[in-house]
Amino acid sequence: MTFAQWLKWLTAVLFAYVATAFLARPDWRQVAVATIVPRLGWDSLYMTTVVAVLGTTISPYLFFWQASQEVEADKAQGRRTLAQRRGATAHELADARLDVATGMLFSNVEMFFIILATGATLHVSGRTRIETAREAAEALRPLAGDGAYLLFALGLIGTGLLAVPVLAGSASFAIAEVFGWRSGLDLTPRRGRGFYLVFAGAVLAGMGLNLVGTNPIRMLFLSAVPNGLLAPPLLALVMLVGNNRTIMGTHANGFWLSVLGWLATGVMCVAAVGFFATSL
Repeated sequence: MTFAQWLKWLTAVLFAYVATAFLARPDWRQVAVATIVPRLGWDSLYMTTVVAVLGTTISPYLFFWQASQEVEADKAQGRRTLAQRRGATAHELADARLDVATGMLFSNVEMFFIILATGATLHVSGRTRIETAREAAEALRPLAGDGAYLLFALGLIGTGLLAVPVLAGSASFAIAEVFGWRSGLDLTPRRGRGFYLVFAGAVLAGMGLNLVGTNPIRMLFLSAVPNGLLAPPLLALVMLVGNNRTIMGTHANGFWLSVLGWLATGVMCVAAVGFFATSL
């Protein structure tokens, strides 16, 4: 927990993109129009990009991580058995709702300004293919000048060190649940042997891809595509369970949450169908 709290200060560097977007002085009227009325396309590259963006916004691995972390938090409070962890208080649900809502708000606002700042600096100068982290850092030059690389590196380190445990941990939790293994970051390596082997394997696989010279920027993009394709069926299952009052009782989705949830599911389904249609 202490480790994560320190890393959060490094991720605050990402707000530099907000300042950069204003310093780049884009045509704000054009920005507003393009945001509200986006340009639609029907080709393989366009649909692949849409699926990748949606895959980074609603990522399937987060379903496993979020649920597993709730269990981990209960264990840390002394609720060691299933009976003790059954149900949730109104206060716990309110905290979870606030956590998710603020996380969604900040992540989407930050994504918007990263796209805007990059478009207003790199794209307008004709640089549309970003192959390295050094090239990506150039978007921060209007704010930091030659220090753009240091600023970008700090943000990359902070987000990377936060993301690695989440990505590897979500894979470990998911596979452990499939095979019925013990899972949890509170386990000793001996008691959670399978869980930690998957965790270590995921980290080593990521390091291996980097060592063999794989383009990290391209890998980030390509890895988001399967996320965008796997999310629709999982979202549909989440909505079916969330709307089922037999399962959820008084905590079932309300009208607007149901509408927005099915709308998001529908959009991701259309994007997935478009991806396969244009690719084939």
